[in-house]
Order: sequence, then structure tokens, then C-alpha cells
Amino acid sequence: MRVLPAIDLKDGQCVRLQKGDYGTAHRVAEDAAQTARAFLDAGAELIHMVDLDGAKDGSHANYNVVQRVIEETGAAVELGGGIRTMSDVEAVLALGVTRVIIGSAAVRSPQFVADAVERYGDRIAVGIDARGGTVRTEGWLVDSGTDYIAFARQMDGYGVKTIIFTDIDKDGMLEGPNFDQLAALRQAVTCGIVASGGVSTLEDIRRLRTLGIDEAIAGKAVYSGSLDLAAAIREAK
Repeated sequence: MRVLPAIDLKDGQCVRLQKGDYGTAHRVAEDAAQTARAFLDAGAELIHMVDLDGAKDGSHANYNVVQRVIEETGAAVELGGGIRTMSDVEAVLALGVTRVIIGSAAVRSPQFVADAVERYGDRIAVGIDARGGTVRTEGWLVDSGTDYIAFARQMDGYGVKTIIFTDIDKDGMLEGPNFDQLAALRQAVTCGIVASGGVSTLEDIRRLRTLGIDEAIAGKAVYSGSLDLAAAIREAK
């Protein structure tokens, strides 16, 4: 199991949200590249980055920051947020990104995911952001009405190798992940699962590892100091 520290970008700045509410955005670090270096020093193998502006409006306003992080630190990065077309996938890969996360577009156009997986294989991941068991889109603002388990099975059937599951109500709250939903997801699909939202203690890491979760994203807990990233990475292994 791996722990992926998170860098969320809005207006070029490193921020965190609570429960996906853009109105709660607050700056948590001075510089994305400096933050990435600290994560690498702690032992991180992959950094999870989200373009919040892209997720909301499809813009690519933060791509220069992502590219700078990769070029200045040599970090392996996965990126999600506003990736809606094959040209978006190609543009993200051109930045040097290791893994591309397709979110809202996967709900609207499942065939897009199938085509992307056929072309790029395990460099394509699908983000499933849920609230109350249904998948949310457009930066978590729209309820698609699609059951998260049914959607995950569909993506697994397309050959998607990685699903990033976020319980929106847990995100940024430091209250632990939704273990019940993650356990149900683990039983439903064969692909890799990344837990996102609420990961805040070493016990959370242990429980996720026991469930057979492959990776866990740590955000607010790392920035607040309540979770030691190096210790979490060691626990995961």
C-alpha cells in the first residue's frame, strides 16, 4: 500500500476545501514545488494533484504550476480536474504527469474512458466522488444519480486499473475514511482502489491496508500536522 500526499490547486495556490465546498478554500502552503519537495523527502513515491479550477469550469489555469512541480522536483504526479477530452489527456501527459484522473467526463461519456484506457493503459485512472452513495460531478456540485458501486463495476469492466474513491462528506474533515463504502467497493471490483477523504491517523492507514486498499490520499491531516507523512508511508508499507 502507498500513501499519496495531496496538493490541490486553485488560482495557482495550494489550498484545501471542506466537503468539496469551494467557499471553504483556504491556503495551506506557500509554494507547490516546495511542498512537493517536502513530500518527496518524507518518502512519497507519487503526489496526488487536483486542479480545482479545472474541475469546476474546465480551464487549464493551473497546468503551469503542475509542470513546474514536475520539472523542478522530479516528482511523479497524478493529476485530476477538468480532464474532459482526449486532447486534455494528451495535454496533461505532455506536462510529464504519470497518471491522468478522469472524473466527471467518465460519468457523461463512459466511452471516452474506454478509448483512453485502450490508448494509454494504466496511465488512466477514474475518480469516483460520491455523496450519499451517488456519484457527483462538476467539481462535486452536481448529483449524477448514478450509484457508485454500479459505476465502479462499469469502469472496472472497461479495463480501468485504478479507481480513486472519495466520500465527499469525509473530505477535509479529519474524521476517517468511509470504511463501509470502501469495503463494499473492494468486494465489487478487481482494479486498484485509492481511498480519498478523511484519512487522518495511522490507524486509518492500518485499517485501509487490512481492507485491501491499494493507495490512500492524505491531505488536510498532513498540512495540519496531525498525520506525520513519513510515519504514514512507513505504516502503509
